Amino acid sequence: MSADKKELLERRRRRVRSQLRRARAQRLRLSVFRSHKHIYAQVIDDVRGATVAAASTLDKDLRGTVTKPGSIDAAGAVGKLVAERAKAAGVSKVVFDRGGYLFHGRVRALADAAREAGLVF
Repeated sequence: MSADKKELLERRRRRVRSQLRRARAQRLRLSVFRSHKHIYAQVIDDVRGATVAAASTLDKDLRGTVTKPGSIDAAGAVGKLVAERAKAAGVSKVVFDRGGYLFHGRVRALADAAREAGLVF
């Protein structure tokens, strides 16, 4: 990744986080990290500084079902799994933190699957 792309990503990340600060007091944060090969999602309680639920394409539950971990289908499976784990922990409303990534492709697939599985954001 070139320096310009990294700078733009960091700028978007700071902008998204500053917008989320207002809503973080009432709701937990669904944070997304996307690498070239995998996608990760966490439901984070910023007040306590603890992760409530997490899922990724590296989970043992998804290893056999996901053929290509960097695909949109894999991101949807991660979104569904993190939503199920969050619901089991008693979380139904979250704030979506896309982490500076554009809201399309794998990030959108994860968000849509989490919404379908019952998370509200």
